[in-house]
Amino acid sequence: MRSIPDDRTTRAVIRDEALRLFAAHGPEAVTVRQIASAAGVSPGLVVHHFGSKEGLRQEVDQYVLAVFEAMLGELTGDGAAELLDPGAGASSLSEAFARHLPDDSPLPGYLRRLLLSDTDAGRLLFRRLYDLSRATLDGLAAAGLAAPGADPAVRAALLLANDLALFLLRDRLAEVLGRDPLSAEGMARWAPEMLSIYAGGLNAAPPHPRGDAS
Repeated sequence: MRSIPDDRTTRAVIRDEALRLFAAHGPEAVTVRQIASAAGVSPGLVVHHFGSKEGLRQEVDQYVLAVFEAMLGELTGDGAAELLDPGAGASSLSEAFARHLPDDSPLPGYLRRLLLSDTDAGRLLFRRLYDLSRATLDGLAAAGLAAPGADPAVRAALLLANDLALFLLRDRLAEVLGRDPLSAEGMARWAPEMLSIYAGGLNAAPPHPRGDAS
């Protein structure tokens, strides 16, 4: 067994390895023994920390939600106005994605697998992501950074669907754009167009690069 890295707890290492295996093979196909082997611990220690594989899966789902909550939280926190500006905010938005989702993160793969599955876990995760999207829209509206629209429920669902498209269609988008849209370079291309449309609709002019006063 390998030693646990000093910068993560045993519980976090087990969770991260479970996330990686769930993303690659699907939660149903992964055993506690496989997770324990990947984490360098005994199966008994996995059970000790999480109670069961289902308990570990719930912990993984909670972690996924926490990552999204952190990203969405940046949209309503200090500096949100700059983050959502098509010119000045595109770089910041791409940096936020890179910070929360490094290139080797298994989270996008897990999210895609779970959301497309006909399971209670997938439905529950989507509902919780929708609730986050609705809360984010409400926060932006309260801060004067967005309008709730005539039907806030639909607007929140539309924004969520657009965001999730990056994860669900990641490979196909990479093929047509020639760049992984979730990579730092890909997000640097994606963010200006997305924010420009959000700010001004499909007739919006292309945003000026940061520092361009023309």
